[in-house]
Amino acid sequence: MAFLSGKTVLVTGGCGTVGRELVRQIVSQGPLEVRVIDSNESEIFFLEQEIDAQIAEEKLSDITAQCHVGDIRDEARLNSLFEGVDVVFHLAALKHVILCERSPFDATQTNIIGVKNVIQAALNNNVERVIFTSSDKAVDPTNVLGTSKLMGERLITAANSMKINKRTIFSSTRFGNVLGSRGSVATVFERQIKAGGPVTLTDSEMTRFVMTLKDACRLVLQASEIARGGEVFVTKMPIMRIEDLAKVMIYRLAPQYGHAPSDIELTTIGSKAGEKFYEELMSDEETRRTWELPDMFAVLPAFRSVYQEIEYDYPVVLRRQVTEPYVSSTGDMMSFPEIEDLLELCGILEPVEADEAIVRPFIKRAA
Repeated sequence: MAFLSGKTVLVTGGCGTVGRELVRQIVSQGPLEVRVIDSNESEIFFLEQEIDAQIAEEKLSDITAQCHVGDIRDEARLNSLFEGVDVVFHLAALKHVILCERSPFDATQTNIIGVKNVIQAALNNNVERVIFTSSDKAVDPTNVLGTSKLMGERLITAANSMKINKRTIFSSTRFGNVLGSRGSVATVFERQIKAGGPVTLTDSEMTRFVMTLKDACRLVLQASEIARGGEVFVTKMPIMRIEDLAKVMIYRLAPQYGHAPSDIELTTIGSKAGEKFYEELMSDEETRRTWELPDMFAVLPAFRSVYQEIEYDYPVVLRRQVTEPYVSSTGDMMSFPEIEDLLELCGILEPVEADEAIVRPFIKRAA
């Protein structure tokens, strides 16, 4: 992607699963400099070694990479690190539903005040564009995490409309569960299967939007290039029942850990505080101002720019009116073979011969 070539790019929260992959993809695109900030001292040390190894392997000797220990709650620290930066990808956040419920004041400091600090540092240094990564939990939120992410989106859109004479483009991206990321349900299921069960489900009909790590990062980068300002990009992604995911993983992984699939018990434990039975990526209200693009939807801001007129001239627009909300409970569910393929693509399952991947009676859904 020529868009990032020769630019100075900064990533907050680069030590997370998504952050690491995003940094890897950014480095491959030939920026002038990559800066990463994260509060995890050990992981930022190891990430810098990974980046150096990638630069050497891909013979990208012209790239400068610097990893910094820091916290987005520290506005002065951000202000100094943003000097000379062209593009910011803001990933740093508290992301676990139950932990944010237990620590709402910390979630506010990181997920809301942290966004405000990123905005101010970007404006102070006349950054070219800022891309904020949000979550499906921001739509009609029922928990602290979703509410804080929604407020982050609102701050980003407001910053774009009120920036006066600054060049900075502020936009958000919103996607669902990244399979294989740290703390994702797939990693929990694998740990439970390895221990011989039980595998715990909150509800048999719970559904989620899912995507691969590489696709999540690719679409964030794509959004950064086409962003015009203030919009929220909603990634298109498949939907699966969590019970179906558990059944496929039990069938495929149990034998690897010395267990018979039929011996792994599935236990329903009920939903956690603030947890939804289905997820929403786009609300009914948002459809009235949403355009469909090839790989994503663009939710245009309800409150347009105060100081300048923005032309949303995306390269390809499939339609300028969307009539249905994007909800995991109403979409087409992935089949068992499709779930197997996705898990193999994510590296959670080892690939098998085609005739071995046929769905067996064990994971047939009850009528």
